[in-house]
Amino acid sequence: MNLQSKIEYSIALLRKCEQMALEMDSENGFYLAFSGGKDSQALYHIAKMAGVKFKAHMNLTSVDPPEVIRFVKRNYPDVELIKPKMSIYDMALKKHLIPTRTIRWCCAEYKEMSGAGKVTLIGIRHAESSRRSKRNEVEINNHKFSGNFDQFSEHLEKMVTCVRGKDKILVSPIIHWSDNDVWSFLNKNGIEHCSLYDEGYKRIGCILCPMSNYRQKIRDIQRFPHVKHKWIQAIQKLIDEGYINRNFSDAEFGFDWWISDKSFEKFYADEVLQQKIDFGE
Repeated sequence: MNLQSKIEYSIALLRKCEQMALEMDSENGFYLAFSGGKDSQALYHIAKMAGVKFKAHMNLTSVDPPEVIRFVKRNYPDVELIKPKMSIYDMALKKHLIPTRTIRWCCAEYKEMSGAGKVTLIGIRHAESSRRSKRNEVEINNHKFSGNFDQFSEHLEKMVTCVRGKDKILVSPIIHWSDNDVWSFLNKNGIEHCSLYDEGYKRIGCILCPMSNYRQKIRDIQRFPHVKHKWIQAIQKLIDEGYINRNFSDAEFGFDWWISDKSFEKFYADEVLQQKIDFGE
């Protein structure tokens, strides 16, 4: 399928889902999850092209690159910026846990709860990862449904009724797009992207995101040293309180271990690992 066909398919999917979105939020329609990255930009502009009703929201985490925030404020002034009630550092102290690749509570706390009770547009794509290659264009969180719109529409009334409240319907209009499709779409339509991409960044999510590779984390440390400093402070408090292995008496050594993505079982104290905590995975 060429890019034009994918654009047409994405627009058709949005238009099919619009009535459902309006039933759940007549004032705003779709809840569009925006990040300032290239995929969410493509999602935003496809929704504009489709002529559907939506409101875009960007959930901040307190570790967002300032370049991204400035870019969104300048280029997408209609996007609502939602500030966190608690910084990620304070949340780590509250949970007694630093987020890791395998314990990624940060997404659940700062991203995934938004859009509850609405039809939420997200910019995920199959080409991003093996995990996302298994995702479908229409889903209900908590695994109540996953499939295409035609399958979903067979039980539409029942499905819409059952998701009111905490649940949300997730729609992924650009799920079949490749990286090249996204860049071609933005470039051909003269859509400006965040300058961090021009500096070699492949993704422009949270600073020191647990899902970033080691090279990306080193780049983040060099560019945003204040984030490293705040994480070291948080790690030191958790060491002092006994939640992180006391072998890491030097918080900076603990920080280096953390960003290297080594075994988290050796990072946390035994009593922390025994806690039954819902990480939203």
